[in-house]
Amino acid sequence: MKMKYPDFKQLTIKEIKAYTKGLEVDAALVEIADLLAEDKRKGVQRIAKKLKNKLAKKEAVIAKWMNMNSLQEKLEANGYQAVIGIDEAGRGPLAGPVVAAAVLLDTKTPIYGLDDSKKIKREKRERLLQEIKAKAKVGIGQASSREIDKYNIREATFAAMKRAVKNLLPQLEEKPDLLLIDGNTVIPDLKIDQKAVIDGDAKINSIAAASIAAKVSRDQIIFDYADQYPEYNFKSNKGYGTAEHIAALEEYGSSPIHRKSFARVPE
Repeated sequence: MKMKYPDFKQLTIKEIKAYTKGLEVDAALVEIADLLAEDKRKGVQRIAKKLKNKLAKKEAVIAKWMNMNSLQEKLEANGYQAVIGIDEAGRGPLAGPVVAAAVLLDTKTPIYGLDDSKKIKREKRERLLQEIKAKAKVGIGQASSREIDKYNIREATFAAMKRAVKNLLPQLEEKPDLLLIDGNTVIPDLKIDQKAVIDGDAKINSIAAASIAAKVSRDQIIFDYADQYPEYNFKSNKGYGTAEHIAALEEYGSSPIHRKSFARVPE
């Protein structure tokens, strides 16, 4: 059934702007944009162009979701039923834990906008994590700065990933069939099939979701530490070795959450 719309030619440009503001990106918006494009007023044509740009962006986001589903859909077609994406955040900082996330997504339940967390602004990451938690299963694990000093960052990262998987398992109806790990190395000593995917957080939705979950979770941990150790301004540098952070280390020395095994951190 054809939708009924106002007679846009009888409306002022201001009224058309008000009508189209905040409209959902759907089939109706396509029709509205086409109708407005027929209007000879340049101001109305500009509104039509903006709407069509909005539609194009949404189409690109949908296409990205579908493209980043392709590998997992192939795996599911080959019999894998529970495919988990895994990623970490915080390998490089001078302070705080390394945090990992394990995520089971439903490829038929879209979460549009997933990508490598480093490419997404903080506010959008936080919104996406709320949607991920609502539509998927998420496990979070971490390894402390003390564990990083005791074992090294590589082994601590593996420990965080194992804990993320362990924390995810109680939420699942069955044991995972396959873990997709961001990077070029699988987790040692884990009796689950695994596949390492280089740049996986930009290629596979479940790994991208894990990237976002790990990043947002670690940020919250370091922001809490920022209140305990304000002299290092963790809210700004998140524990990374910025010039400001290095200067604070030189002035105040290290805190209990600094990684003493890292070269730029004093004992």
